[in-house]
Amino acid sequence: MYELNESSFDPITFVLTGIPGLEESHIWISVPFCLMYVTAVFANSVLLFVIITDRSLHEPMYLFLGMLAVSDLMLSTTTVPKMLAIFWFSAREISFDACITQMFFTHFSFIVESSVLLAMAFDRYVAVCDPLRYSSTLTPPVIGKIAVTAVVRGFCIMFPPIFLLKRLPYCGHNVMPHTYCEHMGIARLACADIKANVWYGLTTALLSSGLDVVLIAVSYALILRTVFRLPSPEARLKTLSTCGSHLCVILMFYVPAFFSFLTHRFGHHIPSHVHILLANLYVVVPPMLNPIVYGVRTRQIRERVVRLF
Repeated sequence: MYELNESSFDPITFVLTGIPGLEESHIWISVPFCLMYVTAVFANSVLLFVIITDRSLHEPMYLFLGMLAVSDLMLSTTTVPKMLAIFWFSAREISFDACITQMFFTHFSFIVESSVLLAMAFDRYVAVCDPLRYSSTLTPPVIGKIAVTAVVRGFCIMFPPIFLLKRLPYCGHNVMPHTYCEHMGIARLACADIKANVWYGLTTALLSSGLDVVLIAVSYALILRTVFRLPSPEARLKTLSTCGSHLCVILMFYVPAFFSFLTHRFGHHIPSHVHILLANLYVVVPPMLNPIVYGVRTRQIRERVVRLF
């Protein structure tokens, strides 16, 4: 009887279905995602290599760009290869432990990237609003502490969900309509009360990424206030152009992520293929755009990349 109960409640594997309703289009959908993933890996790797090897780029802004590149590589590599395996080879099965691991690193990477984007917003705020104190504020020890804090923060937030999911019985429910494992996607397969998972996810999202969004918005509002006080129209236009491109990338990162997060909890009327497509976009589009917007638009990095090739 014990063996029967154990086999009934502990799933050996989950089955990821891909994008429900669009199975016949999986091959076509995989092409842009594959191209975006290859671009993201190549661009972030080049950016990271240039920053590491050129000592003149060991300054706060470029070090934050390096951290962003690492989190981008982790976020996309944790999810996209399995997604492409589903689309190309129908490799839908994933073990329970592998699914939990993928869930951990997906959300962990997102939290780390959110922390880095907040640090970059603070970096721009100090550079624009208080430039005389820039060097004394963002010292190498401070940058190191920010990096460690981002990692520890992501780990502390995502470690408890491992146990929240492992404690649940699944009763043989193992088909997940998604391309990768998410916290609530796994929890909804359980045949038990998942209120603890729902409230933990909601609370941590609001107090981590939600708070980051608010602080980033405040930073850029203060930056814009300072920019509009500049006497030179050329300086205002240049700063506004940079801030505008940065804000577009930030919106591309947060909007699909929060849409996916809220849909899992409240948007049951939204078609599942729309939810899953947007959930896939936030793990591949920002990693592709970040090195282009933050790297190519920065003259020092652009010159180093041109010299490299």
